[in-house]
This record gives sequence, structure tokens and C-alpha cells, in this order.
Amino acid sequence: MTETEVRNTEAEASAPQSVPNVLLSGIVGSTAYGLARAGSDVDRLGLFAAPTEELHGLRPPKESYVGTAPDITLHEAAKWCRLALSGNPTVLELVWLPEELYEVRTGSGEELIGIRTTFLGARRVRDAYLGYATQQFRRLEGRADGSFSADTRKRTAKHARHLKRLCHQGYELYRSGRLTIEVEDPEEFHRFGEQVAADPEVARPLLRSFEEAFDSTRSALPEQPDERAAESWLRGVRRRFYEVG
Repeated sequence: MTETEVRNTEAEASAPQSVPNVLLSGIVGSTAYGLARAGSDVDRLGLFAAPTEELHGLRPPKESYVGTAPDITLHEAAKWCRLALSGNPTVLELVWLPEELYEVRTGSGEELIGIRTTFLGARRVRDAYLGYATQQFRRLEGRADGSFSADTRKRTAKHARHLKRLCHQGYELYRSGRLTIEVEDPEEFHRFGEQVAADPEVARPLLRSFEEAFDSTRSALPEQPDERAAESWLRGVRRRFYEVG
């Protein structure tokens, strides 16, 4: 595929309805978290089903589409399941959104929401959420004491907010088996971001405290997710979208 074809393919995914068989999609990111401010991007995430017949061909169908204007990522159903089973925080939030944030919600999407807890395993949730939070912290390390550019300071504050959010959401999911997408006190997260932008070391005690909290808490989740439920759901999707050409 040429570079032009790749750009065209991504452009075709700029709206959920332009990719066939979208099963579930909604608004995620800072808008869903309650952290959006004037000028914030509106991010969308969803999943779609490739026509089952295409899975048997020489070249497998595209597994993800990324578009802009609006910003959207769509994963093929099997890829979404694999990511969710690994505890990926970004894809998991799709099945925990408030109802008003869903833009496409089909019968298959409803079924997926209905089995969302079966994708969760204690170890994978802990490792994924703390891992993502640690990645955010690594981005903060080595930065100056507030004398860097306004753009760098803005990015630092954003990374800090996401570090704090991932810690809180991941711990809630690990402890209770439920995920609340909107943060309780958005201004607290923004204040934390500004504090870390002035001194990135402020983030270290928070990360350490959540590592200790995870280690000292008995999880409400099973040790491993129930892959059988995901497999059953996915095979049902394949049956629905099988057409003999």
C-alpha cells in the first residue's frame, strides 16, 4: 500500500459511520474524564467487525483505523478483545462509558458491555494501569524545574494528570471490579498537573503510594480474565457477519 493509499484509508475512518460494521463507539479521553477545557480535542474510540469472509483471504483485513477531524480510533473486534484481555486501559474504558457518551451502540455492542467484567484479571489490570502510569512518569523525569517552554510545561501537566487518573482508575478497578470514567474532582487533577509541571518530582510519591496500595489490597477481580466469554462473543460476531460471496 502506498503512502497516499494509507492516508486515504485513515481519512475514511474520520467518522464512525464511514467504517462498515461499527459495533460500539463513543467519546473518550479528556471529555469523558471531565478534564476537558476550552480547546481540548474530542477523542473517539470504537470497534468494528471485519466481514468474516475477508478473514479467510490471502491478506487479512486492516485491524485498526485512525482518523482525524474528528480524532477517532477504531479497532477490529478481535484486536479489541486481545487488548482488553491484556488490561489495556484505553480500550477498556469504551465498555464503561456513561450512556450519553456512546454514539454507536448496536446489539453486539450491548452484549460486549454485558460481559465487560469477564475481560478483567487482577494481575493484568495492576500491571497495565501501573505500567501506563509509570510510562507517564518516565516522560516527566529529567525535565527542568519549570523554566522550560510553555508548550513543554503544558505537555508535562497533561502527562501528570493522566498519571494521576490512571492510578486512581486502575486502583478502583482492581479493588472493586468497577471503573468510573469521570474523575471525582477535575480541578484537583489540574492543580496536580500544574504542580508537577513546576517540579516533576512531585509525581513520584503519588506513584509510589499507589504501588503500595495495589500491593496491600486484595483484589475483587479473579487472577485471570475469562477468555471463554470473549471467545464466545467474538464467534457470535463472526457468525453475524458471514456472507457467502
